[in-house]
Amino acid sequence: MITFEKTPGWLDWYAGPSKPRFKLPAGAVDAHCHVFGPGALFPFAPERRYTPCDASWQQLFALRDQLGISRNVIVQATCHGADNSAMLDALAHADGRARGVATVRRGVSEAELHRMHALGVRGVRFNFVRRLVDFTPKDELVEIAQRIARLGWHVVVYFEAADLPDLWDFFTALPTQIVVDHMGRPDVSQPVDGPEFALFLRLMREHSNVWTKLSCPERLSVSGPRALNGEARPYRDVLPFAQRVLAEFPDRVLWGTDWPHPNLKDHMPDDGLLVDFVAHLAPTPEQQQRLLVSNPMRLYWPEETTA
Repeated sequence: MITFEKTPGWLDWYAGPSKPRFKLPAGAVDAHCHVFGPGALFPFAPERRYTPCDASWQQLFALRDQLGISRNVIVQATCHGADNSAMLDALAHADGRARGVATVRRGVSEAELHRMHALGVRGVRFNFVRRLVDFTPKDELVEIAQRIARLGWHVVVYFEAADLPDLWDFFTALPTQIVVDHMGRPDVSQPVDGPEFALFLRLMREHSNVWTKLSCPERLSVSGPRALNGEARPYRDVLPFAQRVLAEFPDRVLWGTDWPHPNLKDHMPDDGLLVDFVAHLAPTPEQQQRLLVSNPMRLYWPEETTA
């Protein structure tokens, strides 16, 4: 059996999450989560930048039920490279309650794209975070985007806020819908009205095909407090940024847990408290319905939302 030694200092996901006080609306979607391995069944990629703990689809779906979530969007983890086997296996066991976002390379065959589509993949992820991946040449990414556009898929992009100026022309030329991970990772120690976040808002304002995930406050927060020990209002410094996006673009926002929270360095949040964070982010039933149900269903299960 293949075994992998975790990256030193790796924080495992939080066992025994609390039951959320906030009751999610019926049909709520976790639009950003991952599976890792298990490594003995689905080996991690040789080129990976980290080696995680195992986090199986069985554990993900148990968390889904514990939190009151109905469906998942499983995003390919960088530790698996372009081998989507673990993610696809999760989709195959989801009884239609999960969709996937894959990582693919230029050489992927049409047959493989169609196989992934049949299993529930609806997007590809382009990662521009240097500490996680080596950049794929942009001409290859454009070619991939053109191919997946024919399937009605979208592109998910992950980048640091400081890199948006350099990526602007590339993003705005893509022929698909674009979903930005974690609000483009803003520096929440800067003013919400500052130039860095203003550029991200401008991207969404000027390009109606751009969506974003109001996710990962545990990754963005500087001053907290952390979602641990029953904290009722965690990550308050992230709220103004997420609320600004929700207020201006209510029909192009998604939410996700980011379970099992790869590469966190200083703490591992209680996922039940992360659900409670949503009630502060989106305090009205209408906002909650759009963020958690209507928007992700329109993007990932459109066949169920059209007459």
